[in-house]
Amino acid sequence: MSIMAAMLLFPLVITFTNSLMTEREIGINYGLIRQMSEMPTGGGVVDQFVNLKLLPDFVSLKQYSKILVDNPVFLNMFWNSVIMVAPIIAGQTFIAALAAYAFSKLKFRGRDSLFLVYVLTMLMPFQVTLVPNYIVAEQLQLLNSPGAIVWPGIFAAFGVFMLRQFMLHIPYSYIEAAKIDGAGHLRIFGTIIVPMIKPGVAALVVLLFVDYWNMVEQPLIFLDDSFKQPLSVYLSRINEGEQGVAFAASMLYMTPMVLLFLYAESYFIEGIQLSGIKG
Repeated sequence: MSIMAAMLLFPLVITFTNSLMTEREIGINYGLIRQMSEMPTGGGVVDQFVNLKLLPDFVSLKQYSKILVDNPVFLNMFWNSVIMVAPIIAGQTFIAALAAYAFSKLKFRGRDSLFLVYVLTMLMPFQVTLVPNYIVAEQLQLLNSPGAIVWPGIFAAFGVFMLRQFMLHIPYSYIEAAKIDGAGHLRIFGTIIVPMIKPGVAALVVLLFVDYWNMVEQPLIFLDDSFKQPLSVYLSRINEGEQGVAFAASMLYMTPMVLLFLYAESYFIEGIQLSGIKG
């Protein structure tokens, strides 16, 4: 397990240490990659190796200064991502919790059949629902605006499925006892269900953040204006310039995900275990 953990952490360590190197040092270490990419087809075999240095010769923060101070595009794309991801997480978590309560604790005719149809939408790949979503966004005049991505994300089925699996572990006797005391469904949901599903909500928030923070296809299709696209799209083009800036941008891009996971690690593991979802 330690060897596997080291192998998984190695790219993160390399990204961080290389982001502290000067552009000249990075060019010396990875210049071979650029030479091979510029080499014509059939140009022969290069009998050399890329130098993966773990520690920089001179620590430099110039790459971060170029991104955060000299280049305002990065911060603009960063806030574009925040504007899209934050409403999706808040909206989907709220709606998913209410819908999951209905599917797990309320008894009505056709409940299981309706849930099955609801989950089928989650099994469809993005390419299947692309055309209908595009047509709806066009009819609602949401194209080239964050709403074209936010609204479909809020009403996605994954959160409902995950929280329903989590709520199934809550004994129904709690709800019956609350009903005897005269509590209605809103009070039961707010005072009994919500405090007990905090691990599931934390796990859902982490998974949603990682999923939508890394989205690429939706912004490319629904957002024509490059200045409205999120950081995930911009990151794929940033390595066209200086390589050191690409390392620093990648490090800043990963930081929110790493911090969120470290903060909610215990809740995340407990929520995944109780929800029955396998990674």
